[in-house]
Amino acid sequence: MDVLLTEEEKMVRNSAREFFEAECSTTLVREMETDPKGYPPALWRKAAELGWQGMALPEKYGGQDLPLVYLGLIFEEAGRAVAPLPLHSTVVAALTIARDGTEAQREAILPAVVRGDAVLTWAFTERDPRFLPETIHTQAVASGDHFVINGAKLFVDNFVAADQCLVACRTAPGSKGNAGLSLFLVDTKSPGLSHAPLVTLAKDKQSEVVFENVRVPRANLIGELNQGEPIVERMLDRATALLCAQMLGATRKDAEMAIEYAKYRVAFGQPIGAFQSIQHVCADMIVWIDGGEMLTYEALWTMDQGLPASVEVSQAKAFCNEKCEAVVRFSQIIHGGIGFMMEFDLHLWFRRVSAWTMRLGTTFEHRSRVARALLDQQGRVRLGESMYELAPSP
Repeated sequence: MDVLLTEEEKMVRNSAREFFEAECSTTLVREMETDPKGYPPALWRKAAELGWQGMALPEKYGGQDLPLVYLGLIFEEAGRAVAPLPLHSTVVAALTIARDGTEAQREAILPAVVRGDAVLTWAFTERDPRFLPETIHTQAVASGDHFVINGAKLFVDNFVAADQCLVACRTAPGSKGNAGLSLFLVDTKSPGLSHAPLVTLAKDKQSEVVFENVRVPRANLIGELNQGEPIVERMLDRATALLCAQMLGATRKDAEMAIEYAKYRVAFGQPIGAFQSIQHVCADMIVWIDGGEMLTYEALWTMDQGLPASVEVSQAKAFCNEKCEAVVRFSQIIHGGIGFMMEFDLHLWFRRVSAWTMRLGTTFEHRSRVARALLDQQGRVRLGESMYELAPSP
């Protein structure tokens, strides 16, 4: 993997930054925090005209079929601008349909996404917030040509604005080698479907969604019945890597604001940036962001190559969870009390980065996933040239 951006990638990044600087002010961000839908349709349409929603979708449906690395650059700039767009939820769901949906499903959904006519989302999390198959209890039971879904999902992103939602359901008891999960495309206006807003640190649109005898056509099944676990895992990996890119864009902007402030805030007769302790903190902030970017783009590149990427994704998220949060906290320290004033813009980035670090898996969960990947079939873990016996998992 070449860690340096190509000229084309630089052009994509720069054009996205120029667009957000011109079209997405902090005033707009604040307005969308209280808007019922949480995003401006006009800005969503402009993003579609630039091809962002369809950047990594197949050309057959109007997309550009570009690598996920390019999409990561867009998400990084969207995070930098804390852009109030349902980009993450829509693109993650659309990529899953493009990868694992039927031809009829692709033709029905993807062109509308590319045009900016559709907003999508996905639902996995339930009462147990871990991203494991055994935490799924929402059931889908076959009934003729339909499935009937009952259960509840939490922290569903942009559900209030979405037209369709990918829902992970249990269709069979879990067993060794088969998690018993299936993924369904559900119309958000279906009878029996209700939702309630959740108050979040980021003040974005998260919902609890309740399914009461919601009928879904059998044709809306994504992939094979009871074989949805690998599809869901790939969807979550893409979602996590793209969220990392978004986090890093916001974190870098936050760090730049702190460094700039340190140049002009005077204490004891000199700028606080002249003090070695502040200099060390500022240097650490940039090192952490650069490290997170390398891990994130390695994960995106690995997926672009069609290689297993679970370890790379978890490495990136575990690192970003800790280091992005550390950066925004140090930025608050450098700014002092004004960083917590609602009239001052810094808290817009602080709140979102802090919220994003808690989504799609904690540091503990992702480190545990990396550790499990290191285990071989004999229950051993390789550390350099040594082999250490581990106790078998219960």
